[in-house]
Parts: sequence; structure tokens; C-alpha cells
Amino acid sequence: MSRTLYDLIGLAAGVAFILALKGLSHPKTARRGNLIGAFGAALATLVVFFHTNEGSSLPLNNLGWILGAIAIGLVIGVPAARKVQMTQMPQLVALFNGVGGGAAALVAIVEYLNLGDTATTAEVIFTVFTVIVGCVSFSGSVITFMKLQELMTTRPVIFPAGRFIIAATLVSVLGVGGWVVNSLGTTPLLILAGLSLLFGILFVLPVGGADVPIVISLLNAFTGLTVAASGYVLDSTLLIIAGTLVGASGTILTRLMAEAMGRSLFGTLFGAFTAKPQDVAAAGEERPVKSGSPEDVAILLNYARRVVIVPGFGLAVAQAQHTVREMADLLISKGIDVAYGIHPVAGRMPGHMNVLLAEANVPYEQLAEMEDVNPTFGQTDVAIVIGANDVVNPAAENTPGCPIYGMPILKVADSANIIFLKRSMRPGFAGIENELLYDPKTTLLFGDAKASLTKVVSALKGL
Repeated sequence: MSRTLYDLIGLAAGVAFILALKGLSHPKTARRGNLIGAFGAALATLVVFFHTNEGSSLPLNNLGWILGAIAIGLVIGVPAARKVQMTQMPQLVALFNGVGGGAAALVAIVEYLNLGDTATTAEVIFTVFTVIVGCVSFSGSVITFMKLQELMTTRPVIFPAGRFIIAATLVSVLGVGGWVVNSLGTTPLLILAGLSLLFGILFVLPVGGADVPIVISLLNAFTGLTVAASGYVLDSTLLIIAGTLVGASGTILTRLMAEAMGRSLFGTLFGAFTAKPQDVAAAGEERPVKSGSPEDVAILLNYARRVVIVPGFGLAVAQAQHTVREMADLLISKGIDVAYGIHPVAGRMPGHMNVLLAEANVPYEQLAEMEDVNPTFGQTDVAIVIGANDVVNPAAENTPGCPIYGMPILKVADSANIIFLKRSMRPGFAGIENELLYDPKTTLLFGDAKASLTKVVSALKGL
């Protein structure tokens, strides 16, 4: 296959990636967008096997190793993607994103070793960039995974003189990067990779659970930039296009998520240098709450004129999305206005609730974004919060210094009645108590969300 034909096919794959992003911009076309993107990825992978290297009669060197690596990836990746629960999707995204960044860094190192003294200054600079950002993305994604999986504390990890250690590590990374460019040695490049891995860990450790969705988007953008830089090193137009698309879209998403959280993009990028220790809330005296039965909730819903359902991570844990859809359809059949209030960072990753509800075929028209639903809570008779806590917590508005302070929230407190479905009084992912639980107009329905909603649906059918 000629180089011209190879580049044209790569360009076609790049166009497929652009069309995929276009399709993913709307739920109705998201499935088609995914299929187009998968076609582009398959095309980009297959065409490599038919491109002949200069001075070689074989399309690829080390073909056996390549096929073996693909087989291992298929054995691991396909079952993981097919069997992963919706609650574990953010962890899977974090891991896959980290693997992408790490792979790009390794490829850049191998190509650097292959080029040797023939490497141009530009190629070395791009190699250094790829190694730094790729390693940061990999190790940072691993820490993000551990936080999401609760293998470590979800609170910010702050240690004595932490900001100075982080700053010193960053300076070391930049200094060794300059060393690689000047000396063209293998040893400094490996030292650079190690320091970059360390900085990725230190970069994410100070991030609290509330800011994890932003970090996921940010690291995704990092991986895209890494792939684009490695595309220059490998002289691959396709990698440059694909990496630029991922980097640009990830950056835009990071900015949007930061705005939704009331954070600045600068604060997200450099939060590791400004993070301060957070006091663990002391256990205060137990306060009474008003709990109800499924029948009580059903009666309250049955006589409402408008109901807003606020889904959260607890909904995903209970796999109750289909039961929620059944309840909503039943209320609509009774002439009740029903909407779903969707917070941009509800769940553990951007769009988590949208995907979950789409799985239950909830009409997209019933999903109301935060800025659209908030003005309507004053006219809402019942707001039913299912497994959400932080995104409705008034502490974001009235408690300076708490992890979510400044984050825009869903104004469920303005509703006439509030129902919380919770397993226990345990705080949300950010680890702070919600005063709304003790409000006189709040009723708590304890238990598994799916089991509780099933009982509510049965009671509604009997009214």
C-alpha cells in the first residue's frame, strides 16, 4: 500500500471520528455516533497491517508480538466492557483512559530509542511532552480509579509541606525534560518517566470526591494531547487528528464541568498547589428525622400536580432506573406533570445519569437540565431525591470551606414536599452532612431504592 493511499484512509478514519463526536452530541444520535467511531477505529487499526515500512518487505515488524498484544487486549477488554455495571462505569473509563495515556508514553519512548541520534530536536521535544503528559495521565487515572472504587479515601489527601513537594516534583520534571532535549540520553528519559508518574499521583491525591468528575475529564484531555504529540513523533496524521479531537473535546468538557461545580479551570489545574486540609466532621448528637412508608410516599405523589425526580449514584447502585420509569409513567397516566432534574455532575462522571436513564428508555424530553429545572421547584409539589445527596445539599451555598461550597445545586429545598430515598443517614460522596434531611417538609424512605420504589408503584396502582 502506497503512503498516499495510507494517508487517505487515515484521513477517512479521522472524518469518522469527527462524525462520531457530532453524533454523540445528542442522545437520539449517540448510538449511531458510537458505531461510526467504532468503524473509524477499526479502519485505522486494520490499515496499519497493509502499510509497508521502508526497507522491509513485510507490512509490519514484530507482527507476532503485535497480534499477541491485540489478543491479550481483547481477552481483557471485551469481558470488562460487557460485564461492567453502570455503577462501575466511571472506574472503567478512568482505567481505560489511563491505559491510553500510558500506551502513548511507552510508544514514544520506544520510537525515541529507535530513532537514536537521528532524532530531530522537534521530535525529541514532542517525545518529552508525550512521556510527561502520558505518564501523568496514567498514574493520575489510577489514583482516580482507586478513589472511585473507594480503595482509598475519597477525601483530599494533604500531607505536610505537600504543595512544596508537588512544586519541587514539577520543577524536577521540567528540568529533566530539558536535560533529555540537550543530552539525547536514554537514562534521563527513563528518569523523566518516573518523575512524571510521581507527579501524576501527587497531582490527583489532593482532589476530593466532589471534584472527581472534573478530574476524569481533565485526564481524558491529557490523554488526547499525548496521542496527538505521539502522532507527530510517529509521523501519523491519523493520531494527530484523533488526539486533537480528544484533547479539544476533553478540555471543553472539563471547562463545562468546572463551571457546573462552581470551580475555575485554573483551580482545577493547580488545585494540588492550593489544597488545604479539611476537617473531618465530628459526629454530633443524633437528630430526629421524619421517615415514612411507601404508602405515605404514594399518597403524597398521587395528589401532586407536579413531581420532579432527582436521580443520583444511589439509583445506579440499586439498578432502579426501570422502576423509576414505571413510577413516572404511572404518575403521567394520572395527569401529573413529571420531570427528571439532572445535575451535570450527578453520579460519578459527566453524563452518568443521562446514560442510566436512557438505558430505561426514559424520553429525553423529560430530562431537565439544572438551569431549566431550578426555576420550577417553587411550583413543584413533590421533589423525590433518589440516591443523590451532594447535588441538592444547601451546604454548597451556605457553608464556606466545605468541599462542595460554590457548586451550583438543584433547588429541591424550594419544593413543597421533599422525599429522600436512602439506605442510611450516611453522607454523600463528598463526605458532608445534608441539613435538608432534617427539614420538616422532608420525608425519608429508608431501604434499597429499587425495593422501595417497587412498593411505591404497587401502592400507587391501588389508589
